[in-house]
Amino acid sequence: MQLVVGRIGRPHGVRGEVTVEVLTDDPERRFAVGTSITTDPADTGPLVVAGRRWHKDILLVSFEGVSDRDVAEELRGTMLVIDSAEVEPLDDPDEFHDHQLIGLAVETVAGDPVGEITDVLHHGQDLLVVRRKGADEALIPFVKALVPEVDLEGGRLVVDPPEGLL
Repeated sequence: MQLVVGRIGRPHGVRGEVTVEVLTDDPERRFAVGTSITTDPADTGPLVVAGRRWHKDILLVSFEGVSDRDVAEELRGTMLVIDSAEVEPLDDPDEFHDHQLIGLAVETVAGDPVGEITDVLHHGQDLLVVRRKGADEALIPFVKALVPEVDLEGGRLVVDPPEGLL
């Protein structure tokens, strides 16, 4: 599975630097000098990081072979992606990467099917977006009281919803 770690924004200056919207919790590692990054669309890359620096909380990156503003402008909107296999597992057994949860089947503690996780939202409270057959999407707070079991190997997530949540 491909995971987006950044999106190339506008050029910065005239020497090919671009702004990057950081979409990873580890930008120092993902954008380290010498790192080759796959792109979406694929024909734009891969891109190799030649340099990076922070400027007023904005990540500026230069890529090998991109030496002027016009070439940098052509990269605008390009998504920078990695393979999910490159993401190291978390130490805490109760923490999960979004890509591990998306696609899991959701069922109640009684074993009744609910649907499938299609997204994870982070708005102060982590919310699981569950697509249900014949019904609207459900938003389930990702807390232990409501989600007592996450079985990655079994491809399922068990919920104990209060009345009215579903």
